[in-house]
Amino acid sequence: MKNIVVIGSGVMGRGIAYVSALGGFSTTVVDVKEEQLDSARKEVQLIVNKGLEKGKISETTASLIKENLYYSINLEEVVKDADLIIEAVPENIDIKKSVFERIDRLSPSHCLFASNTSTMSPTEIGSFTSRPDKVIAMHFFNPVHKMKLVEIVRGLETSDETANSIRSISEKMGKETVVVNEFPGFVTSRISALVGNEAFYMLQEGVGTPEEIDKAIKLGLNYPMGPFELGDLVGLDTRLNNLKYLHEKLGEKYRPAPLLEKYVKAGRLGRKSGKGVYDYTVSE
Repeated sequence: MKNIVVIGSGVMGRGIAYVSALGGFSTTVVDVKEEQLDSARKEVQLIVNKGLEKGKISETTASLIKENLYYSINLEEVVKDADLIIEAVPENIDIKKSVFERIDRLSPSHCLFASNTSTMSPTEIGSFTSRPDKVIAMHFFNPVHKMKLVEIVRGLETSDETANSIRSISEKMGKETVVVNEFPGFVTSRISALVGNEAFYMLQEGVGTPEEIDKAIKLGLNYPMGPFELGDLVGLDTRLNNLKYLHEKLGEKYRPAPLLEKYVKAGRLGRKSGKGVYDYTVSE
């Protein structure tokens, strides 16, 4: 396992590419837009610089990351030698279907496919390919370079060999792993979605301010981040999409809070838009 391709250079894709290069893999990030790749390149360099400043990585490691990391808009060219392709596109099944059908045609027969989905079915995703035994979910967490876990989710047809290979690759990237069987929302997203959605219901009902609710959860339940801080980091649109999917699959307890839907309609998506539950433009 030498060559890894990451499709999508957004927040998750660029983070996955960083830990992949750090793990010693030759890694190429693919996106359809040059400006997205430029943004990813700058963000990765910022992570490297901060790591050097804080003594978390050495100059040798920084050079290794630089040597291992490439950026491209030519999907067809980069996947032809891929050993593993990690998809990190938006949580939309039609987009994922298009991506997996295409890479199935273009990549070598031994290549493994992983989706960074946080909720969607690796069984369904595998059905878009001619190799469902080589398809799995590889759920990273944001920010990828700081969060320890990769949640590995097997589909119905996923082989033991694929699951074992993905666990080994994740460990080489410096991650802890859990391997679970597919069910909508897996483990982490089911719990996180419930907590985040309930926080919006509490805000909607006037139980407390975002600051007070976040503080209560952090100090009372020992969460590292409050549900609104996490929602703004992940993206409220992403959170809403996940809830809609879980509501469809698992029922009423996942019905999105009307206030969350209102925020997304208003374009208040979180840190990436400058404003979500909190306003990130104030200090600028």
